[in-house]
Amino acid sequence: MNIQQPKIDTSPKVSDEIRKTTCYMCACRCGINVHMKDGKVAYIEGNRDHPVNKGVLCAKGSAGIMQVNAPSRLKAPMKRVGPRGSGEFEEISWDEALDMAVGLLKPIREKDPKKLAFFTGRDQSQSFTGFWAQNFGTPNFAAHGGFCSVNMAAGGIYTMGGAFWEFGQPDWDRTKLFMLFGVAEDHDSNPIKIGIGKVKGRGGKIIGVNPIRSGYNAVADEWVGITPGTDGLFILAMVHELFRAGKLDLEYLSRFTNAPVLIDAETGLLMRDDAGKELVIDRRTGKLVAFDQKGILPDLAANHEGNRTVFQLMAEKYLDPQYAPDAVAERCGISADRIRKITSELARVAFDEAFELDQSWTDFRGDTHDKMVGRPVSFHSMRGVSAHSNGFQTCRALHLLQIILGTVEVPGGFRFKPPYPKPVSAHPKPHGKVTCNAALDGPHLGFVHGPDDLMLNGDGSPIRLDKAFTWENPMSSHGLMHMVISNAHAGDPYKIDTLFMYMANMSWNSSMNSGGVMEMLTEKDENGDYVIPNIIYSDAYSSEMVAYADLILPDTTYLERHDCISLLDRPICEAEAAADAIRWPVIEPDRDVRGFQTTLVHLANRLGMPGFVNEDGSAKYEDYADYIVNHERKPGIGPLAGFRGKGGDKVGRGEVNPDQLDKYIENGGFYVEHIPEGADFYKPWNSAYQDWAVGMGIYDKPEPYLFSLYSEPMRKFQRAAEGHGDRQPPEHLRERVKATMDPLPIWYAPFEDSHVDTDEFTVHALTQRPMAMYHSWGTQNAWLRQIHGRNPLYIPTKIWEANGFEDGDWAKVSSAHGSITVPVAHMAALNESTVWTWNAIGKRKGAWALENDAPEATKGFLLNHLIHELLPPKGDGLRWANSDPITGQAAWFDLRVKIEKSAAPAECDPAFPPIKSPVGQGPKELTWKVGK
Repeated sequence: MNIQQPKIDTSPKVSDEIRKTTCYMCACRCGINVHMKDGKVAYIEGNRDHPVNKGVLCAKGSAGIMQVNAPSRLKAPMKRVGPRGSGEFEEISWDEALDMAVGLLKPIREKDPKKLAFFTGRDQSQSFTGFWAQNFGTPNFAAHGGFCSVNMAAGGIYTMGGAFWEFGQPDWDRTKLFMLFGVAEDHDSNPIKIGIGKVKGRGGKIIGVNPIRSGYNAVADEWVGITPGTDGLFILAMVHELFRAGKLDLEYLSRFTNAPVLIDAETGLLMRDDAGKELVIDRRTGKLVAFDQKGILPDLAANHEGNRTVFQLMAEKYLDPQYAPDAVAERCGISADRIRKITSELARVAFDEAFELDQSWTDFRGDTHDKMVGRPVSFHSMRGVSAHSNGFQTCRALHLLQIILGTVEVPGGFRFKPPYPKPVSAHPKPHGKVTCNAALDGPHLGFVHGPDDLMLNGDGSPIRLDKAFTWENPMSSHGLMHMVISNAHAGDPYKIDTLFMYMANMSWNSSMNSGGVMEMLTEKDENGDYVIPNIIYSDAYSSEMVAYADLILPDTTYLERHDCISLLDRPICEAEAAADAIRWPVIEPDRDVRGFQTTLVHLANRLGMPGFVNEDGSAKYEDYADYIVNHERKPGIGPLAGFRGKGGDKVGRGEVNPDQLDKYIENGGFYVEHIPEGADFYKPWNSAYQDWAVGMGIYDKPEPYLFSLYSEPMRKFQRAAEGHGDRQPPEHLRERVKATMDPLPIWYAPFEDSHVDTDEFTVHALTQRPMAMYHSWGTQNAWLRQIHGRNPLYIPTKIWEANGFEDGDWAKVSSAHGSITVPVAHMAALNESTVWTWNAIGKRKGAWALENDAPEATKGFLLNHLIHELLPPKGDGLRWANSDPITGQAAWFDLRVKIEKSAAPAECDPAFPPIKSPVGQGPKELTWKVGK
C-alpha cells in the first residue's frame, strides 16, 4: 500500500548572512552568531569559536531577538511636559536634546562641577564613562557595583589581588571538589554550567552553600542550606578546624603570602625595611631580611625582639573556641558534625589528592621550581555572601580559606584571569579635587591605603555625594549608587543641580525603598521647585525610571551599537588567555536613537571637555567607535588590545590601527592572546607571567606581591580609631571602625539584627535572579515572560505549616520599614527560617509597554518595598546607611520580616497607579516575518 509522505524541506534557508558579535542579555558576554535574512535578525545562536561560551547559549541569549523587537523601545529624544512622574513627554530632535543637556551641564562645569551626579547602571563601559566624568570634573561618578558586589571585588583585591567571576575562575579541567557560596544563576551562567558539567563528568563533587536550593545548588552533590548572613562564621569554623588539625599548606603560606611577615608589636603594622619591603626571618640564616630575597625560606613561627608573625596571630585568633563548630552550628543552621565533615573533605582532596605538573617555573625571588603543585579544590562565590553588612569580612574569610589550603593560582584550584592578579598598589587611589571648567585630578574610584586617602574636605565633610571613601565606609571602591538619590534629596552632604543616570532603574527594582525613592524624585520645596532640580536619563526601553526624568536620551539595543569589552574595564578573559571583545551594529536602528556612549562623545564635544577635544577646540572623536579605535589611555595602550599597530600585527601595546574594528569583526567580534606555557600558573609570583603581562600592557613593570592575609590598610584605619594620627574618625564612628576593620578576617552579626526586634522579625527574606532573566529588561521579553511572568514568595515547610498555608494562599509580609501582600508557594529545599522570591519580575503598570493587567504588574512584586537605604533610627539623630561599614556595599540580604496569612487581594500590594507610557502599550501578539 502506497503511503503519501509529507513534503518537508529538510534544509530550509536559515539565513542570508551570519554576523558575529557579543551577547548583552546578561553579563556573561558570550559570543553569538546573529543570522540575518533580508537585513533583519532571523535568529541568534552561540558562536562555537568564542572563548567564553564555546557555542553554548542560554534562554536569554536566544531571546535577544525579542529585545531588539521589543515594543517598549524608546523611539526618540523626549522632554518632560507634564509633572515629573506622570510619564508625559514630547518628542524632540537630537539637536534640541543635546542643547538642553548642554544648557544644564555647561553652567555646572563652569561654576561647581560637583553639582553634577553622574551614575551608570550595568553598562559594561565604565572605563569610558569614568573617563567622561573625570574630564567633566565632577567627583560624583560610580556605577552599579556598590549595590551589587563591591564586597566581593574589594575583599578579593585587598586580600589576594583579585576575586571571583570576572577576576578569575576554577581550573575546570583539574578541580575535583568545587564549592559555591551564595551564587544565583544569573552571573557567568554559561561558563559555570560548562564547568559544572566537566567536574561532574569526571566524577568530581560539587558542594553548594546557599539558603535556597535552586539553579547550581539544585545540581550540587551536597547542598548546605545555611542561615543568611552566617557564611563568614561557617567559613571561619572550617578555618578553625584546619588550624586545629594542622591541615595547612605551610610552604605556600611562607613563600607567597604575608603569613611569615613580622608585625610591629606596638603599632600592629607590618615591619618593613628602608625601601618599604616587608620583613621576614630567613629559616636558613635566622636573619631579618626583605621578603623578596633570593634563596630565603621565610619562617612562619619566627619571633624577633618580641614581634611575632602574621601566621602566629592567625593561629591565636582562629584556634579560639568561639570559632569551633560546636560554637557556631546553631547560628549557622549547620550541625557541628557536618561542618567538621565538609572541612575534612576539603583537606583530604587538597592534600591527599594533590598532584604535580611536570613544568618548571621561576619565581620573583629568582628561585626555580621543577614542578607545579596542584591542589584540586576550588571555590566560587558572588552576591549571596557579598550583599550583607558583614559581607566584606566574609569575602576575605573565604579567600583566607582557599589560601591556607594552597588552592589559589595552582593547578586544580582558583586561577586569575588577566588583567588580574593586581596588587592594591597597582590600582589608582580615589581622586576628588574639583576645579571649575577643568578635569578632575584623577580617577574617581580606587583603593585607599589608609586614612590619608579618604575623600574628605578640610573640615572632615565628604567630597562625594554618596559619601564614598569617608569614615562611614572607608574602602568603598565602587561608590554607593544606592545612596545617591537619598543623599541628593536630603542635601546631605550637599545639594546638587543635575542627576544624570544611564540604565539604572532607580525608581523601581534597583533601589531599596522604591516607593520612597519615587517620592524623593517628585518632591518639591517651599518654592515649588523640585528638590532634585534636574534629571537626565538614558535607557533603551520605557522603564519605570523614564517617567521621572526631565530629559530622555534614548539608547539603542545591543545589536545596534558599538560596545567595547575592554582590558581597561571588564574583559572576557579566561585563565589561560587575555581576551577582549566588541559589539557592533549588525543592524541599523529603525528609530531616532543613538548609542549612549556616542551621545556622551557628542556632549563632550559641545562642552569642550579635555580628553575629547584638541587644542583648537575641534573634536578628537566623531563617535564611540572612533573613540574605541583612536583613544590611547597610555602611549600604545587603548581600549582594545588586539590587532594594534598600523598593520594590525601587534597585541597589547602598539600604535593605533584605523582598521582595528574591521579586524575584530572578521575575527568573530573578539581577540584572544594565550598566556605562554609555564606562565599560566602562580601568576602573582611567576616571572614569566609578569614579563608577559608587561608586554601586554597589563603592567608597566613586573608587580609581584604577597597575598595579604593580614590587611595593613585596615589596621591603619583601626589605629586611627584608637586615637593615632592626624586624621581620625568622628566619635560616633570610632568604636564601629575599631570593631569591624580587623586586619584579619572576622565575623559579626548583620547590622539589621541589632536595629530591629529579632523576636518579632524572625524570618530572613532574600531575592535572587533567575537564570532566564537579567535585571529588569528581561521581564518585558516576549519569550522570557513565558518562563517567569509572575513570582510567588517561596516559603519553607516549617513556616508554611505553622501558618496553615495552602496552595493559592497569600501572605502579608512586614519589615521594620513596611509591608507587602503577595502570593505564596511552598518550597521544601529552603533554609527553615528563610523566604525568598525572584528579583525584578514585578513591574509597575504603564512601564515596559506591558498591559496594565499583565501578570508582572498584578501578580509580580518586589521585596524592595520592605528594604530601606537607611537602617531603622537609633535615636541619635544620625542617618545610618543600610550598608557594609567598610565598603558601603548595599546590605540587601540582611532583611528581617514577619509573615502572616492574608486574604487574597485582587493584586499584589502595594499597587501604584499606572504611569503614562511614552511608547504606549504593545500589541496583543508580537509577530513579524523575516525574509521571504
